[in-house]
Amino acid sequence: MYATIYHAVYDLFGVQLPGLMLVQSFGFFVAIAFLACAFVFARELNRRENKVLTVRKHRKTEIGKKPGWGDVFGTALFGFLLGFKFMGMSGEVPEDFEPQRFMFSLEGSWLMGILMAALFGGIHWRLLNRKTLPEPKTITEAVRPSEHVANMTLIAGLFGFLGAKLFHILENIPSFMGENGGDRLSETLFSFSGLTMYGGLILGSVSVLVYARRFKMRLLHVMDACAPGLMLAYGIGRIGCHISGDGDWGIVNTAPMPGWLSFLPEWMWAYDYPNNVNQVCNPWPGYDPHYAETLCNFSDTPHLVLPVFPTPLYEAIICISLFFVLWKIRKKFAVPGLLFSIYLMFNGTERFFIELIRQNEILFHLGGWGVTQAELIAFCLLLVGVAGVWWTRKRFATQPEEAAPVDEAPETPAA
Repeated sequence: MYATIYHAVYDLFGVQLPGLMLVQSFGFFVAIAFLACAFVFARELNRRENKVLTVRKHRKTEIGKKPGWGDVFGTALFGFLLGFKFMGMSGEVPEDFEPQRFMFSLEGSWLMGILMAALFGGIHWRLLNRKTLPEPKTITEAVRPSEHVANMTLIAGLFGFLGAKLFHILENIPSFMGENGGDRLSETLFSFSGLTMYGGLILGSVSVLVYARRFKMRLLHVMDACAPGLMLAYGIGRIGCHISGDGDWGIVNTAPMPGWLSFLPEWMWAYDYPNNVNQVCNPWPGYDPHYAETLCNFSDTPHLVLPVFPTPLYEAIICISLFFVLWKIRKKFAVPGLLFSIYLMFNGTERFFIELIRQNEILFHLGGWGVTQAELIAFCLLLVGVAGVWWTRKRFATQPEEAAPVDEAPETPAA
C-alpha cells in the first residue's frame, strides 16, 4: 500500500520524486473522483439543458480585450506554488518528513517558484494575446448549465468533507467516549483521516441541490444528470481507500480461495494491506475475536496480522461497472427522477451487501444481528430508490407532458 504517490512511483518505477511526498494517495484519488464526476455531470447538464433550466439566462461578455496582469495572476501564483513546494524538495526524503508541516511552512525553493511562476504566467499571457482583436467587442451569450458545475463541485467538496467527518464521528461514538477520547476527537476533526463516504455523499449532494434550487434549475433533472457521475466518483474514491489502506477493509478472511475464482490473484480474495496508511497490524483488538488476543507492533509487522476481504477493491469494481450501466441507460428514461431513483437502488443494494463482509462499529442490535450505520443508510437509500421509481412512474402516468424526451441541447451560438 502507498500512503503517498511518492511511495507508489518509487516502488513501481524506482524513481524518486520527493515533491510527490506532498500528495497523499487517498487525497489524489478523491481529487480525481471529483474531476471525473464534474466532467460527467457537465456533459449531462448540457444534454438536458432544455429540461434543466426554468429560465434561460444571458450575459454580456467583452472579447478581444488585451490581457492585463490581473488576468494571469492566478496562473502565475499556481506556478509559483508548484515550483516553491513540489519542485523545492530535492534529495532523499528523511524518514521523519511531515508533509502537512512542510506544506504550511516557508520551506521550499524560491528560485524554482519564481521560474515556474514566470513560465506559467508567460504561457497564459501568450494564449490570451492570441485572442486579442484590433477592436474589442461585446457579445451576448447564453449561460449554460455546465458553467455552474465548478461552483457546485467546490460546494460539494466543502460540505462533503464536513459530512464525511460528522458521519465518521457518529459512526464511532463509543471510541470517543473512553480515555483520551477528547484528544482523539480533536485529532480526527483537524486531520484528513477519519472520513465516512456516505456522510460526504449525502451532505455534498444536498448542498448541490440547494445551489441548483437557488438558480431555479429543475431538481429532478439535475439529480438525474448527477447520478452517473456520483456512481463513478464513489468507485474512484474506493480505489484511493484500497491503495492507501485507510481501514475500510473487510472482516478477517482466512478461508481458502474458491476454485471458481482461481483465475484471480490471491490478494483479491484475502489481503493483509502492507504498509497501510493507518499503520496498524491489529485493527480491532478486543473487538474482533480473530484479533482480540493478538499483540503486534507495526514497525515489526508492517501489515495486518491476518488477511481480510479487500472490500474497497470490490466496491471500486462494482461501482465503476454500475456507472457504465447508468451511462448506457441514461437516454432511455424520459421520466424525470427515474434515473436517480435507480442510482439510489444500485448504491443502496451494493453497499448493503458489501457491509456483510466489512468490519464496522455496530450501531444497534436487531435480534441477533448487529446493524451498522452504513447498513442502515444503505437500506434507507434502497427504500427511497424503490419509492422514487414508483412515484416517478405514477407521476408520468398522470402528467405525461413532463416526461417528454430529453432534447439534445444544441450549441448556442454567440450573438
